[in-house]
Amino acid sequence: MKVSEANTAGDDRSRVVVRELTAEDYPAVLSLHARCYPTMESWKPAQFEAQVARFPRGQIGIEIDGDLVAVSASVVIDEADYPAKHTYKDVCRDGTLANHDPEGDTLYGLDIAVSPDHRGMRLARRLYEARKEVVRQMNLRRIVFGGRMPNYHKHAATLSPAEYLAKVMNKELRDPVIVAQLSNGFVVEAVLEQYLPGDVESGGNAVLMEWHNPDYRPASHTRPSKVRVASVQYQMRPIASFEAFATQVEFFVDTAAEYRADFVLFPELLTNQLLALVPAARPALSARRLHEFTARYEELFGEMAIRYNINIIAGTHLVVEGDTLYNIAYLFHRDGRVDRRYKTHITPSEERWWGVSPGHEIRAIDTDRGVVGIAICYDIEFPEVGRLLREQGAQILFVPYNTDLRSGHIRVRACAQARCIENHVYAVTSGACGNLPMVEGADIHYAQSAILTPSDVQFARDAIADEATANVETMLVHDLDVGLLRRTERTGTVRPWVDRRTDLYRVESVKRGE
Repeated sequence: MKVSEANTAGDDRSRVVVRELTAEDYPAVLSLHARCYPTMESWKPAQFEAQVARFPRGQIGIEIDGDLVAVSASVVIDEADYPAKHTYKDVCRDGTLANHDPEGDTLYGLDIAVSPDHRGMRLARRLYEARKEVVRQMNLRRIVFGGRMPNYHKHAATLSPAEYLAKVMNKELRDPVIVAQLSNGFVVEAVLEQYLPGDVESGGNAVLMEWHNPDYRPASHTRPSKVRVASVQYQMRPIASFEAFATQVEFFVDTAAEYRADFVLFPELLTNQLLALVPAARPALSARRLHEFTARYEELFGEMAIRYNINIIAGTHLVVEGDTLYNIAYLFHRDGRVDRRYKTHITPSEERWWGVSPGHEIRAIDTDRGVVGIAICYDIEFPEVGRLLREQGAQILFVPYNTDLRSGHIRVRACAQARCIENHVYAVTSGACGNLPMVEGADIHYAQSAILTPSDVQFARDAIADEATANVETMLVHDLDVGLLRRTERTGTVRPWVDRRTDLYRVESVKRGE
């Protein structure tokens, strides 16, 4: 975005420039905020840098003769995610725009500041017009913000915020900010009490203002409200060929597709069932020989995902890359794409028996039913993994696991449940049961697969949407209401995701070598 106006005296240099802010503008923004709102805290450097990085189009400034004299900040949200009565903190979060939703429908204004030396030049109007242009370009439905009512403190002893607003609307009292916003085409929706306690002049209150985009065209697709998931509790049994393995897994893919599932999840180390077909002198050598099945495994599941029109998380498979053995989860999309996620935390037994090495990336996956995350067995026992996936937008965590004893299963189950509560997400677990008598290191299994939810009154009792009978081969099918997740994120009995103290702590992904 860049809009310029030339000097009318004939100078071809632009005197007035409306542009996107950059990280280098921070000192000027800080100075403007200090002059405009001396009693209120400005953005910290890390917050401002995150804003211009996450949503540069929404951070707008106006230069006059090269000086930055007006600025505004905004974020895109989805109206359904926020209650009508909300606070500035609900929307602003930690100030880094971590809640910016590229698929949202609303531009929410976070602040506007105009230099006192340049007031009367209608710079606020230019900022509002720039915001409206962003909304048109992004095909958003509306602009919303909590507008200040700076003259309210003069009448707070005798009038409630709603009474004060009524008198301003009836022109019995004058409030310059409210009047200016009305003149820019915004309409009053409600009074937000205790919206921003630091705004002393407004008594901590605000006026919810709204502008509807007359050019808005509803999108041809919307985010799914419900996602149907299937979890296979798979029985490990001796087989004589890869074809026998293919027959067993295709049965479950076919069945999940019959139930119109969007995703079907298989357990970790699914292809360990093939270990008996590749004997070797030591378990570590046999594990490496599983790589001989990689091409057939990828072809089998890739073809089934397309033919059965279902997204398949095909458990995990041991793969050799170079001379390194990895435990990799595959997501075969029904449109033919394939995503792979490497197990990042390796158990002592995996390292001892097979020599598995860890992956080095934690990354969510964008699918046709929203963003999901995969945490492979031991990975779910580390809170940082769930937090990073949630920060990347994942609302469902798929947890393929493989445990030999009930104690191991309980670790995975309890930690998956904790991740649901901490991050306000769903978790789908899939474990293996049965025995492989001739396979060292993978001979016995214990599983009780489940579909887990946050723990609140709107969700299933005991936060268990569905649960398999322990150690019985079966498949769970359940509809997950992701719309309910969005609606309750800020309105739940407790709000662990929203109420994180990011001023005290944060989880960040570290690039290798740092």
